[in-house]
Amino acid sequence: MNHSPVEGFSKLSKQRKIDWLIKEYLNDDRSYEQILQQYWNNDDTLQKLHEEFSENTISNFYMPYGIAPNFLIDGKLLALPMAVEESSVVAAASKAAKFWIDKGGFKTTIINTKKLGHTHFILDVEPHKLQHFFNFKLKKKLFEATEEITKNMRNRGGGILNIRLIDKTADMENYFQLKASFDTVDSMGANFINSCLEQFGKTLKEEVSKEETFTQEEKDSLQIVMNILSNFTPDCIVRAEVSCKIEDLNDDSGITNEEFATKFKRAVTIAEIEPFRATTHNKGIMNGVDAVVIATGNDFRATEACAHAYAAKDGKYSSLTHCTIDNGIFRFWIDLPISVGVVGGLTNLHPLVKFSLALLGKPSAQELMSILAVSGLAQNFAALRSLVTTGIQKGHMKMHLLNILNQLGATEEEKNHFVNYFKDKTVSHHEVINEFNHLRNK
Repeated sequence: MNHSPVEGFSKLSKQRKIDWLIKEYLNDDRSYEQILQQYWNNDDTLQKLHEEFSENTISNFYMPYGIAPNFLIDGKLLALPMAVEESSVVAAASKAAKFWIDKGGFKTTIINTKKLGHTHFILDVEPHKLQHFFNFKLKKKLFEATEEITKNMRNRGGGILNIRLIDKTADMENYFQLKASFDTVDSMGANFINSCLEQFGKTLKEEVSKEETFTQEEKDSLQIVMNILSNFTPDCIVRAEVSCKIEDLNDDSGITNEEFATKFKRAVTIAEIEPFRATTHNKGIMNGVDAVVIATGNDFRATEACAHAYAAKDGKYSSLTHCTIDNGIFRFWIDLPISVGVVGGLTNLHPLVKFSLALLGKPSAQELMSILAVSGLAQNFAALRSLVTTGIQKGHMKMHLLNILNQLGATEEEKNHFVNYFKDKTVSHHEVINEFNHLRNK
């Protein structure tokens, strides 16, 4: 089918957007309009609020919002909000939380909270000459020029921590960076950082144009390419860990504590040395992290990008979690680079985000970092525990069973039958179909 481009789509009303889409792409089938409308909120004010979070909005896309209870984190008992559509994520997190609650729970340490941003620029000048200019003139001017922007942040205990000139001419001709580090306290700080960086670009241009040691040709060569924060924050990092005596592991899978600990450690080591395994291993970690990130109104794309970049920081993609067995002590931990906020953005607007933060005791940004690292560690522990004992499918497919039955249009009575049928069996799609057909043909 050939379609026609549309002019001024963003200026159309919501109804006219829907009318155009149904006519142009959906063969004028008005049943699709009902699908969109059934996800609108009955409260017009709340619906309008949701629509204004983004652009060209025609409906809301719902995700399940679940709770993983019994998380003992640094001595506090918490219930974690998780927005996630994948079966078994909330169940796995809850199971891990329950496993560790009587073994001291999860312990966390904030290692650093530094965030980064860069002004990327081109300047055809000798690096030593530019460095002298930066050290004795430019750096001071950059701090002065951003005083008004940073005033409120400095009053809250944050601001610009440092600015450095980075010589990247070995990688690209005449390429330099102004690399700045920031503390944004309880906000994620993206807008704050970018505002500072854009001012850096303006100040750099002004100061270069006035610098007497630069020739006119050197001044004319300046090009501010871009001013932008980095979502790679290797110095904004939190550690979460669990540990206990091997004799206290008490796994109920039928293998000894010693075998469980040994197999578990080997599974982590495989993820440390094998990128194919590490990718799936870390994806499971992010199942737990992202679910809480979304529930608390933070940016899960930034969280993902940062975590995976950090996993490859040593030149090979590797596990985010680590495990040791020393002197009879089993220890499992994660170092997670993560930048999140509890003020600004959706945190002040989305009702469920407000609920999530209230549920967590209105945490600071650092406390939320700890909660997210724990969520990821718990998810990974649960997955590895299944992998080295019963296998991943037994628990996962039991949670997926209802999805399969809903696709088949099963009644509540039939669903109850299948729950009992698979009580002592591993769920498989093939077996569900066979039993469903048998049940319907009785």
